[in-house]
Amino acid sequence: MKKTAFLFLGICATALIYVSCSNDNVVNQTDTTSVAASVAIDAADEMDINTGLLITNSSPTAKPATNVAGVCATITITTPTGATYPKVFTVDFGTAGCADGQLTRKGKLKITLSGPIITTGSKLTIERIDYSINGIKLEGTIEYTNTTTVATVPQWSRKVTNGKFTDLQGRVYTNSGMHTVKQTAGVDTPYVLEDNVYEMTEGNHTVTTEKGATLTLTVQEALVKKYSCIYVSKGKLKIEGGFLKGVIDYGNNECDNKFTYTHETGVSYNLSM
Repeated sequence: MKKTAFLFLGICATALIYVSCSNDNVVNQTDTTSVAASVAIDAADEMDINTGLLITNSSPTAKPATNVAGVCATITITTPTGATYPKVFTVDFGTAGCADGQLTRKGKLKITLSGPIITTGSKLTIERIDYSINGIKLEGTIEYTNTTTVATVPQWSRKVTNGKFTDLQGRVYTNSGMHTVKQTAGVDTPYVLEDNVYEMTEGNHTVTTEKGATLTLTVQEALVKKYSCIYVSKGKLKIEGGFLKGVIDYGNNECDNKFTYTHETGVSYNLSM
């Protein structure tokens, strides 16, 4: 969880870098705030999925844990039908909140697991209930569904619906998106997360401001994310919205915090998270 915390804070800091670019007329203030919201939303979605995987990641024959290292919450587990699945995990961070590293989360996550997440067709559904991270309110549902067709290459779809992000200034951003995620390493150890490597091979994410301005981020080249690495280490994202049109390049698979933004005019910015 400490790694995830740094990822979230680092990505938010990256968004702020775009403010310094505004003097070059590459982006305007609307684009800047949309980028900040978009990268924070994506980081929060990833964090909540990681929380869901940490909490539910056990053999089907094992007793689910109600205390999980790295998750400062009260966890309760129910089986509504009396069968092994579905399992419902209520992750309660409390109304006052609790902190993991530099992140304070409040409210609840309701996580429903329809079957073992390594089984094709199984779905991990995350619902946010009066939920916030460091005062930023997050709403909506994430569905993480196993869509594997080849056993040696597990894959999932990640769908966000009714997403809503309210920042510390009270600005509201609605969001939705669908991505395909494939596991490219760690397949032989299904209940060990540390050796996993994932690739987000396709999909897009759209963020709309309360004034109707829209920013879309589309996977142009598969994004590589090692579980053991804080940052995305390879891949490209296409960004479109207002005056902001260009590509983010995460580099050559090094586990570092550097990336490049190249505007459609050919002007490039070497940035870091």
